[in-house]
Amino acid sequence: MKPLRSVGGQLLAALIGVVLIALATTYLMVVPTLDQNLVSNRLNELERSANNVAAAVPRVSQLYLQSYALDSASEVDARVVVFQTLGPPLELLVQADSLTTAPPAISKDRIALEAAKTGRVVRGTVKRGGVRRAEVAESVPETSEVVLLSGSLSGVKRTVSSVRRQLLVAAFPSLVLALALGFLGARGLSRRVRRLERAADRIAAGEFEEPVEDGGNDEIGELARSFERMRLRLAQLEEARREFIANASHELRTPIFALSGSLELLAEEEMDEQSRGEFIETMRGQVERLRKLATALLDLSRLDAGLDLTLEPLPLAPVAEALGKEFKAAAELLEHPLSVSLEASPVARADEQRTLQIGRILLENALLHTPRGTAVAIRVTESGENGVLTVADGGSGIPTTDQERVFERFFRLEGERSSGSGLGLAIAREWAMRMGGTVTLDSRPGSTRFSLELPLAGDEA
Repeated sequence: MKPLRSVGGQLLAALIGVVLIALATTYLMVVPTLDQNLVSNRLNELERSANNVAAAVPRVSQLYLQSYALDSASEVDARVVVFQTLGPPLELLVQADSLTTAPPAISKDRIALEAAKTGRVVRGTVKRGGVRRAEVAESVPETSEVVLLSGSLSGVKRTVSSVRRQLLVAAFPSLVLALALGFLGARGLSRRVRRLERAADRIAAGEFEEPVEDGGNDEIGELARSFERMRLRLAQLEEARREFIANASHELRTPIFALSGSLELLAEEEMDEQSRGEFIETMRGQVERLRKLATALLDLSRLDAGLDLTLEPLPLAPVAEALGKEFKAAAELLEHPLSVSLEASPVARADEQRTLQIGRILLENALLHTPRGTAVAIRVTESGENGVLTVADGGSGIPTTDQERVFERFFRLEGERSSGSGLGLAIAREWAMRMGGTVTLDSRPGSTRFSLELPLAGDEA
């Protein structure tokens, strides 16, 4: 992997860039500001000295003006020049100069010319003889003379150079420290990211045994915990998938094996008609079992595929009456007294076909898995903001430990008739949840009630 394409490499490069930018910003802010402040301080000193020198010039005789310039220069640590203004055109004539070896070009000094022209104090910097200098020029009051003080800025230059060197020297260990910290931080971050990458590869390969661990409280730690939740969920789904395949295979194998054996026996010519009829009846039962299983598996595939539902206002009373009429013959055949009780007239928001399917599943369980003669009742009530369709029977009840498991796919109670696939209640609850409702169970010895609760349609009715 290329270094700059990794998270650690990018973090290290970003940290180095931040440090370099910070050092460059510090350098650009400190060095020029320091230079400006030192030059300004030097000009302020020269301006104060120029005021004093200019004030004393009228009292100095022309014979002693040169000596005065020399004495003043030693006091202020600057070159002192006294000009006589001529013109027009404006010209400057040197009357006294503390630097006796100075070339005549000083008479062209722009600071002095500006002061002579405006009559004000003029200050600035010039470069003469390759040396940068600070200069202040001031007109002598009530005379035609101009005083110029010119001081070297070599001290300022030395100070700025020293600060610049110190900044550069300090920048090196700062950069080394940033590299070390950045490397350690990037290395730790890269290890954490690589662990997550390996965990993602394991999960993608279907290996869910090893947990995803990261002790950090930052975004990567949160991502690791999300990966762990995903791993656990996928492990549960994988276990459910395997269990589903095993159970479905078993449910299919049993009736197919029974059909195969019956067909082989029917092929024998010596079988009497009574035995043949019994085998045919057995085959018919196994075919019906296969049909129910195929229907249940088709419903599961529709649920898993997220089949769209048509939710519209649905009166539950006509649904209960339709279920009563549909199962009346089956109830009489199995000797179950069946009754329909309409205690309210709620209008739910639901899919009519799926609501009828849930009712059929609940009624079929009550008729098939209770002893003959057990009363079965269909009731319609209203509870809060829900319409309730209840199927109740007076059977022996469902053990408390199994009451929640009856809604799992392929779960069957011990002693239950083998015709069931263990899918009905799972399908019923999942369809109810898709419609915004639920299927609940309340069971005790002598009473079992499955209730379909659906939200009321409200004003849509």
